[in-house]
Amino acid sequence: MKLSLMSYRALALLAIGLVKFHSGFSQGVVANPDELLGAQNAITTAVPFLAITPDARHAALGDAGVATSPDANSSYWNAGKLAFIDKKYGGALSYTPWLGKIVNDMSISYLTGFYKFTKEQAVSTSIKYFDLGDISFRDGNNNPLGDFHPREFAFDGTYSRKLSNEFGVGITARYIYSNLTGAFAGVDAKPGHSVAVDIGVYYTKTFERVRTSTLSLGGAISNIGAKMSYTDNNNKDFIPTTLRLGGAYNIELDPVNSFTFILDFSKLMVPTPPIRATDGSIVYGKDDDRSLLSGMFGSFTDAPNGFEEEMQEIVTSVGIEYWYNQTFAARIGYFNEAENKGNRKYMTVGLGFRRKAFGIDVAYIVPVNRRESPLAETLRFTLLFQAPWNNAEPVETVTEQ
Repeated sequence: MKLSLMSYRALALLAIGLVKFHSGFSQGVVANPDELLGAQNAITTAVPFLAITPDARHAALGDAGVATSPDANSSYWNAGKLAFIDKKYGGALSYTPWLGKIVNDMSISYLTGFYKFTKEQAVSTSIKYFDLGDISFRDGNNNPLGDFHPREFAFDGTYSRKLSNEFGVGITARYIYSNLTGAFAGVDAKPGHSVAVDIGVYYTKTFERVRTSTLSLGGAISNIGAKMSYTDNNNKDFIPTTLRLGGAYNIELDPVNSFTFILDFSKLMVPTPPIRATDGSIVYGKDDDRSLLSGMFGSFTDAPNGFEEEMQEIVTSVGIEYWYNQTFAARIGYFNEAENKGNRKYMTVGLGFRRKAFGIDVAYIVPVNRRESPLAETLRFTLLFQAPWNNAEPVETVTEQ
């Protein structure tokens, strides 16, 4: 992919979902404050690839997954539910083409593995890798500066534990690396580094009635971590700290047919960008140069348009998963984001197959508005391996307190 530096920056913005609608204004700067209400005010962060759904199963469920049944990818969604997986060990490999309609060398890969060393405890590791393809840098006079291969990755380690037969907690530690420009002359940038943690809780309860059903609830805060800089310590950006709450209700119609209904709500715990006048002064909102904790907790009260805009920052994901004999799965979902907070709205569909310890999932996105998705018209794949417990092993139980 041969691009000038300016073209690369435009493509990078598109690739990580940070394209803003200007509507006659330069980014966040307006001449008429009366025109601010209803203006585009999407929240932006560094390394937004961290928030992109890595696996095909949950991608087909409208990006909902904080309370779904545990599998090899649970540590990404909610570390608290990993300990509830009924397998001894396993892993998954996922592949997502990025901007597949435009280029053929950008993708997101996700590799994860887990191990249960007791019936109540599990650990996992994973790596998420964003490949932005080959870039040819050129200066303003179109003189070549050299070629570079931008890339980002995050490496995770997770510990999960059941505190009872129905409740579990988990924590993930993460190292983040992002190198978008290399070290070419005239490019004032350097690789970005950060560390972060995820915290998750999970509750599940089975009801034995006319039909067996299970209610699961989950909550997780992901990417609680240091701000990232690509230039100097005085110019730092928040990473995508995200609060996610949700539930899943599974009902078995008969011994071979079951449905799960899933609902997630998520919100970036990142300050809403202030809107400035032409002289740079803040007209609406607050200064975004805040510390990590100040930015996280202040993100619930800093929207320029007050409570109404705060509610618009909540993203809704819904999904339905059908299983036949725990072998074949069909999935459908919907992802909805407010128009002035990014306007991502799309349907998702997918299929799954399990045979003994192996499985495969596929997902497909169908945008339902005029905003094209970087994932439109591309298939996403996940391959799974999940080994069951040896029936000869003793079963440990957790005593209810």
